[in-house]
Amino acid sequence: MIQGTTPEEFTAAVQAEAARRMADFSDGVKRYKTSPPTGRPIEPPAIWQRGSARLLDYGATVRGAADGPPLICIPSLINRGYILDLTESSSLLRSLAAQGHRPLLMDWGTPNADERAFTLTDYIDGHLATALDHVTETTGRRAGLLGYCMGGDLAIALAAAHPDQVTALALLATPWDFQAGHAASLPFLAAMRPGLDAIIDALGVLPVDLLQALFAGLNPALTEIKFRQFAALPADSAKARAFIALEDWLNDGVPLAGPVARECLFGWYLENTPMAGQWRVGGRPVDPGRLEHPAFVIVPGDDYIVPPQSARPLAELLPNAKLSTVKAGHIGMVAGGRTKSLLQAPLAAWLSAHVM
Repeated sequence: MIQGTTPEEFTAAVQAEAARRMADFSDGVKRYKTSPPTGRPIEPPAIWQRGSARLLDYGATVRGAADGPPLICIPSLINRGYILDLTESSSLLRSLAAQGHRPLLMDWGTPNADERAFTLTDYIDGHLATALDHVTETTGRRAGLLGYCMGGDLAIALAAAHPDQVTALALLATPWDFQAGHAASLPFLAAMRPGLDAIIDALGVLPVDLLQALFAGLNPALTEIKFRQFAALPADSAKARAFIALEDWLNDGVPLAGPVARECLFGWYLENTPMAGQWRVGGRPVDPGRLEHPAFVIVPGDDYIVPPQSARPLAELLPNAKLSTVKAGHIGMVAGGRTKSLLQAPLAAWLSAHVM
């Protein structure tokens, strides 16, 4: 209690502040709901498709980039991959293409009837391996792999299975020690396991709304804070438009195939199978220590989704890794206002030296 105030005055002040914050939050939500979409950049052509998955050729967006070294960009299976191409002014993929690379984005799409039963092995030995074969056969070159979030784990497993087709690995905010930094949330996940299992059994997938709730639980205060901040922005400012684009992406999620959900939530997080050396793909152990490829491990220092202590072990396990820690969050690193200096410039320079 503030010195010099009565309990009644203190209570009234707290209530007034709570009411103000709730009003600001409500204003932010209403304003977002009534704001028109910011519009997506024109999608580049697909050069490969298998099931719901497509490989989008960002080399076609810049003259001459189609002849550049191929770079297969693998996003998470949980959120759509266009976070790497959010707007014309905030696009990692178009930036890399402008600097002579040929980014090829794995667009996972929405799981079809067959893919709802997919395991991680199906995605890695199926979609990813087939796409990698297509790229190396049509270009006559080995490919670099860029993985974002859990896409980095998929990239590691793909490189382990096909080392001769891969030149280098760029791993952005990629977890490996899945329990590091999550001590507070893991007991809740363990308690939720029977209920999550029942939902997966009933639906065949983990619905996107549940995935959103799980992520929101990692930072419960964030939703209220971000909408209050949005309410205070000038209506047509660049920051307001960036907020809308990002929020539209966050609300454009896809369900996760049931077996993949179990493997990630219960295997990766509750059992920490990658860090324990127990994660297997197609019966093969996934061991970063056996990958001789040059690797660039980029860790956002302010990440609460993949805490730095979860991602840094990869820099120690990969024999030829370079570690860079940047002052950004999980999403801000790839789509924030400072992404050009924090990520795009150093990543492009590293790729130019190692993906040829």
